[in-house]
Amino acid sequence: MSPRSASVNEELRRRSRERLLQAAVELVGERGFEATTLGDIADRAGSARGLVSYYFPGKRQLVQSAVHRLMHRTLEEALEREPRTEDGRERLARAIDAILGLARDRPVLMRQHMAGLLQAEGFVQCPEQRRLSELLSDTVARCGAQDVSADYPMLRALLMGAVYAALVPGVPMPVPVLRAELFRRYGLDWELGRPPESDPGAGAGQQDLSRFFATGEEDPAGP
Repeated sequence: MSPRSASVNEELRRRSRERLLQAAVELVGERGFEATTLGDIADRAGSARGLVSYYFPGKRQLVQSAVHRLMHRTLEEALEREPRTEDGRERLARAIDAILGLARDRPVLMRQHMAGLLQAEGFVQCPEQRRLSELLSDTVARCGAQDVSADYPMLRALLMGAVYAALVPGVPMPVPVLRAELFRRYGLDWELGRPPESDPGAGAGQQDLSRFFATGEEDPAGP
């Protein structure tokens, strides 16, 4: 049997990493961060425990990368859904609705993510986080920002603050109220994006996540 090519090995590594990211999102969403071990994640992904350490220095970094993947793919899906649009205001409305929708639909996962950001290591600089940053920066630019380097961090801070407010145990703020404040801040009409009354929402947390994690099924080595 001939050895696998470098490209095949690279594809197999990519798929292994994707499976770990998907498993982390699923398990933390089901059980919470503390109740999920790296061994649990490896088992769900069908990977060896040592492979987790090969890709990620620890559980916190793995979970942050996994949630950033979910966030950037959710945002990407919202921005590119039909009818496609280049209108900056509509795209900003979709971005706000996408992030607030995650807080509403996946509260356990997003609460754990917010808690992780307050740890000493803060943001994990990973491909998933960079892609999320690129999408939000592009959204701000399309909305007519004069200084994206200043306006993007402000949008990020406002979205993080809104997610935090929606998830505070005991005193959560309703997502529609937070949405209204963000839309007022950016001068967006309520009908833009996906208003709460037109968004099914309920049960979204149970949807299959596999479309956000491109693991593939076919054998990369071919027949």
